[in-house]
Amino acid sequence: MNIAIIPARGGSKRIPRKNIKDFCGKPLIAYSIQTAIDSGLFDKVVVTTDDEEIASVAKSYGAEVPFIRPKELADDFTGTSDVVTHALQWLEKKGEKYDYVCTIYATAPLLQSVYLKEGFEKLMHSDAAHAFSATSMPFPIHRTFKVTPDERCEMFWPENYGTRSQDLPEAYQDAGQFYWAKACEKTTETMFGKASIPIILPRYLVQDIDTLEDWQRAEILYKVLEEQERSK
Repeated sequence: MNIAIIPARGGSKRIPRKNIKDFCGKPLIAYSIQTAIDSGLFDKVVVTTDDEEIASVAKSYGAEVPFIRPKELADDFTGTSDVVTHALQWLEKKGEKYDYVCTIYATAPLLQSVYLKEGFEKLMHSDAAHAFSATSMPFPIHRTFKVTPDERCEMFWPENYGTRSQDLPEAYQDAGQFYWAKACEKTTETMFGKASIPIILPRYLVQDIDTLEDWQRAEILYKVLEEQERSK
């Protein structure tokens, strides 16, 4: 059995009420819920939240909210893994156990079921513990630099200054959309380690939403993709 768990706390500060703020006509969290449901991969789609309004919105779009998350698991310092573990333990006490767990972020309106399915298929037919969404970096990280306190530049890897971009290895980053895990598989590796399968998404389907600028860019990307889909 498979379960999707969508963490969505109510205390977003940079974009207040972010998880249920209107995004192109629907609450932001609705996109993650509907994509999870429409994928047909899950026996249950659960939203874990500390917020009654988010819970109500989540239910209206088809998710289950079997409990309200404790306040001690809803602050700025609580990790996603702790939230997911709490949800699984709560459900297990009710007699529910799952083989595969997929954590889906509530802030992923560009999420597509084809990549959820790819992640599940690859994980199921492997000895890996995880499969997660990733994307390539737009510029070689080996030639990046920081700005010093006196507003000058300092390269992280000065030895690569004269190296051509095409001669440097491609780097990847977390796409922040979904994270599959085998429920009974234990590993000491991090999500970005040897026990994980990266599911590579095109960069135009990836956008963190942490600031209002991020939000505006995500809406632009979503509208372009929607228009392309209508014109097919």
